[in-house]
Amino acid sequence: MIALIDYKMGNLRSVAKALEAVGAEVTVTHEPAKLRRAQALVLPGVGAFSAGMSNLRKMKLITPIKEAIRAGKPFLGICLGAQLLFTESEEHGRHLGLGIIPGRVVKFRSALKIPHMGWNTITKVTSHKSQDISGLLNNIPDGAYFYFVHSYYVKPKKKDMVLALSEYGQKFAAVVGKDNTFGIQFHPEKSSELGLKILENFCRICGEIK
Repeated sequence: MIALIDYKMGNLRSVAKALEAVGAEVTVTHEPAKLRRAQALVLPGVGAFSAGMSNLRKMKLITPIKEAIRAGKPFLGICLGAQLLFTESEEHGRHLGLGIIPGRVVKFRSALKIPHMGWNTITKVTSHKSQDISGLLNNIPDGAYFYFVHSYYVKPKKKDMVLALSEYGQKFAAVVGKDNTFGIQFHPEKSSELGLKILENFCRICGEIK
C-alpha cells in the first residue's frame, strides 16, 4: 500500500487516481500510524514552501516521514513535495526544509515569464550511476514532454543526485534522486501517458506492481 500524505497542500485526488490507474493500492492519510504501516510514501503538493513545512510540523508528520526514509521505504516528492525534501528554500525568506536531500530551492532568475507553466521537455542525465538501478525513468525517452507549474526550482548540492534536466532560460533539475528518495518538479499526474509511466516505475520500485 502506498500512503499519499495529506498535509492540506493541494488536490490529492488527481495524484491518487493516477497511482490507482497504474495498479497501486493507495490510501490518502495524515495519520502517522498509517504512514508507518505503508510500503511507500508519496508527498505531492502545490503552494508556498513555508506553508508546506508549517503544515507538516503542525500535523506531526515530519518524524514519520523521516523514519520511513531512514527505514529505506521508497519515497516520492512531487512539485512542492520535491522541494520540501531539500535543506532550505529562499521562497519569501529563508525557510528550512526536511533536509533529506542536501541543497536549496531557488527562484528562476530569467527574462522569461515566471512562473514556468506548461509543457516542457526533460533530458536524462545518463552519467548518474544509480539511474538504471532505480528504474524511475525507465522507458522515458529524452525530449519527452511533462507539465510544469513552478517559480522556484531545486538545486542539489551534489550533481550526481540529478536524474534529469529541463530548461527554462537556464538548465534546472527536473528529477532528483538520493538512495530510496526521489523528487519530481513537474506533475506526472497531469502529464499524460509518460507521466503515468513514471508513476508506474515508482510503483515497481515499491514492489506495489510487477
